[in-house]
Amino acid sequence: MAKDQQLMTFAQLGEAWAPCGQLTMTEEGSALLASSFAYGLRYLDRPDAIEVDPVSLGIHGEPVKGRRLLPVNALTGFGGIRDAAPDSWGRRVIEAKLKVPANSLPESQYLLHAGSDRVGALDVRSGINTPPTSPVGNIHAIEYLMEAAERIEQGLPVPANLELIFVQGTALGGARPKATIRDDAGHLVLAKFSSKTDAFDVPLIEAASLLLAKEAGLNVPAVEARLLGGRRLMMIRRFDRYWLDRGVMPQADTDLLLAPSAARTERRMAFVSGLTLLGCDETESRTKAYADLAAAIRRYCHTAVVRADNEELFKRMVFNIFVTNDDDHLRNHGFIWDPRLPGWRLSPLYDVLPRPSHATERLLHLGIGPQGRSATIDNALAGCPRFSISAARAAELIASIWAVVREWRVFFEQCGVGAPDCKKIAPAFRHLEDISSAETRRQLP
Repeated sequence: MAKDQQLMTFAQLGEAWAPCGQLTMTEEGSALLASSFAYGLRYLDRPDAIEVDPVSLGIHGEPVKGRRLLPVNALTGFGGIRDAAPDSWGRRVIEAKLKVPANSLPESQYLLHAGSDRVGALDVRSGINTPPTSPVGNIHAIEYLMEAAERIEQGLPVPANLELIFVQGTALGGARPKATIRDDAGHLVLAKFSSKTDAFDVPLIEAASLLLAKEAGLNVPAVEARLLGGRRLMMIRRFDRYWLDRGVMPQADTDLLLAPSAARTERRMAFVSGLTLLGCDETESRTKAYADLAAAIRRYCHTAVVRADNEELFKRMVFNIFVTNDDDHLRNHGFIWDPRLPGWRLSPLYDVLPRPSHATERLLHLGIGPQGRSATIDNALAGCPRFSISAARAAELIASIWAVVREWRVFFEQCGVGAPDCKKIAPAFRHLEDISSAETRRQLP
């Protein structure tokens, strides 16, 4: 029998939480049948109010005061709420905490158990007077978290001394074991652990891949790989957090990556995925293309960043072609609300892992150009007008990325990747001559 579950959403505006609106979820068992949302009237009167998502729950178009809003495109849930919910790994942690079977909980329960340090600036609680959950711990707890994650991965119960994972691992997406912690400086970071099923050192390879992308000119958060207690982990700084002096409002020239200190407060930036910005369900992700994301950037992102964001998106697509990162689905593309603009912009890059393959013809998850998902430079170059980029400029960007990626092995060795793992990962990397025609290569500077 279907039941309505009413939840309160909060948004962190500046230094404090503000009640944002009421979320109603109609559920039957574990199935979400429908959702509706009503913004709080006082919230909408605030000059610093941010929208839960710009597609279904935008506040800058037609008036939304006093209205109960529904998801676009007949979806059962709101994209912005889904992005604040735990994904694969976070759900496994919650299920282990509550000792219930996989995927057996209603969506509202996953939302409520995700904790307040979830991605973005939203929190979801049972009522308006419900306090936020306690903050996460520091890096000194990492070995306990890694041991707990290993037990959850194996389907084993988590003993009381390892229950910190139920605070620091519940809000997270993706399938790999991970947790949120504070690093030595106090920054909030996502720690991704190795898995028993890994064919190679995945945390180190992912860190090296992101650093390679940064070397190629892509926007990448601070990232490092560490070895603790004989176990490897990768730490990537959370780009949805920043620090400012108390009482200070962010301005256009404000550095949002200031280091933590006693005189500063941690602030949050709203986050939505590419899935949300395209207003679609996860089952539709493979039918979409990078050009769809480029169009969404033009429609929803701040005008000051549209040109740069479309170039960045094009570069990420080209980089994914060269390294066979075919896990480039819409939830692995994100957007943040930058308070300095103020407005939406493409988030820094995350979740990049080359996939070794011996196939001559390869595909990415998203469409690339006129030849669909075919992972070739010819296809990327032919699709450049959809990014509002000239062929000459696209050729420059391709050449600059190839100049870095072609030296990937030297770069990986400098990052500490050993010869055996380099050999295992090598089939993921494509040579320019293998994925482009002679005519295309003549266009590259």
